[in-house]
Amino acid sequence: MKLTHTLLATSLLFGLGACTQETQNKIGRGINNWTGVNGVLEVYAGEKLVRRFIKVDKLTTALGTDNGTDRPFRFGYGILDANLNGVADPDEKKVYFEFSDYSTSYVFFENPV
Repeated sequence: MKLTHTLLATSLLFGLGACTQETQNKIGRGINNWTGVNGVLEVYAGEKLVRRFIKVDKLTTALGTDNGTDRPFRFGYGILDANLNGVADPDEKKVYFEFSDYSTSYVFFENPV
């Protein structure tokens, strides 16, 4: 029984090692999407914080419909923290958001709380 588990684990590790980096990234994103994260996205205008989204599960890069190449913006869903207090207040709702790679400065991190 123990030998079977060891062989299975070894096979999985070798199989993952044979994948390309992009395939490994997709597998990692799939696991991350399945488990979710408690992310925070902060958007800055210069040095000033202008928007915060909390309880973000992931950020996604948009793909072109016809050519499948990455588009220069990201999108996701999260609670708009309108008063920037870091707490999901009862009147703050989950919203869709997107932002351009060219026009904004942002920080995305997992909320440690």
